[in-house]
Amino acid sequence: MVSAAEQLAANLNFGQLAKADELKKRIWFTLGALLVYRLGTYIPLPGIDPNIWEQVFRSQSGGILGMFNMFAGGGIHRMAIFALNIMPYISASIIVQLLTTVSPQLEALKKEGEAGRKTLNQYTRYLTVILALFQSYGIAIGLEGAGNVVSDPGMFFRISTAITLTGGTMFLMWLGEQITSRGIGNGISLIILAGIVAELPSALANMLELGRQGAMSTGLILIVIVMAVAVIAFIVFMERAQRRLLIQYPKRQVGNKMFEGQSSHLPLKLNTSGVIPPIFASSLLLLPTTVANFNAGKGPEWFQWITTQLSHGRPLFLFMYLALIVFFAFFYTAIVFNPTETADNLKKHGGFIPGIRPGERTAEYIDYVLSRITVLGALYLAIVCLIPEILISYASVPFYFGGTSLLIVVSVTMDTVSQVQGYLLAHQYEGLIRKSKLRGGRRR
Repeated sequence: MVSAAEQLAANLNFGQLAKADELKKRIWFTLGALLVYRLGTYIPLPGIDPNIWEQVFRSQSGGILGMFNMFAGGGIHRMAIFALNIMPYISASIIVQLLTTVSPQLEALKKEGEAGRKTLNQYTRYLTVILALFQSYGIAIGLEGAGNVVSDPGMFFRISTAITLTGGTMFLMWLGEQITSRGIGNGISLIILAGIVAELPSALANMLELGRQGAMSTGLILIVIVMAVAVIAFIVFMERAQRRLLIQYPKRQVGNKMFEGQSSHLPLKLNTSGVIPPIFASSLLLLPTTVANFNAGKGPEWFQWITTQLSHGRPLFLFMYLALIVFFAFFYTAIVFNPTETADNLKKHGGFIPGIRPGERTAEYIDYVLSRITVLGALYLAIVCLIPEILISYASVPFYFGGTSLLIVVSVTMDTVSQVQGYLLAHQYEGLIRKSKLRGGRRR
């Protein structure tokens, strides 16, 4: 039999959105906050010559600058106050998660519930400030060394740039938290999504312009569009894929009543690591090329050889990209999902997997299953990211049609839509409860 919740979920009518006042307020707040973010990506950094920076950026756009510009919504291309975007906060969050696995004190905080989570969030904010200051100061030095980009180089420019860019990151971090608490969806993810989606029209226009100039054939443009649609459908299917482990709960007695044993499922996502592996892999591989380009070809011969081999489309680049994606898929999955902790929680609540002893054997079985589905997840990430990477290398397709950007857009959109559906479902439940109360009152 289909439950009432499943019936409501299957018959969700988005016409109910007009009646859901709370949801409408949250959506409008989210759109307003994202508009503020987009306006900030057009406010230029003081002391920069935009024309010279435009020339420098175009010469570096194939490296790490191009990829981070995609996440920054064009902020690096315009060298805006939001050029760092939210990336330092994401890096700080990942570092804190890593530290919780090696530090007993942080691990104890993680287990304290809401109070421990707030403390860890505060540590993440402090680390975000440190990383943003470090990165922004490095950007200031890099700008001073990139020709005549800076009109008045010196310590004042470095300090003002570091403060401005760090302030921009901290404001975006606060804005993301406000969206999460007062809007709809995950604020940090939506900020990255807004940056990518906002630049998609210009990327599509550039691709069509290449077709008009004859640099790209009409057939190749159609192939890219069809492939993007196919990749999106593939991502949706794989992101929803999960392995469900049957969990059985024994009979229990509460007072004089005996309750029958219940069964549930432990869902294990096929791609537990999300978009972290391709982002980290791209950053590590593009960093040497960017450093070499800023140095204008200077440096030892072995370094120049490595940067040449790690350029887009080269066999070494593709092999290293594949290897790093697989490595980070397993590494990050091991960090975010602890089979031993999951098995202990099941044992505390009396749950067990049929045929598997509770405790250590259950942890080993969960780890066994998780390792094997992570192989499929890593292979899925590699396929999604490598095929567009080849097109980017050999057909001059913009970064925005790459696997990483499509993966972020689809994942965040699915998460946001599911939250909207949850609010609509709750609103429908409230309507049914009110109707049942009215009917009950009339009968009386």
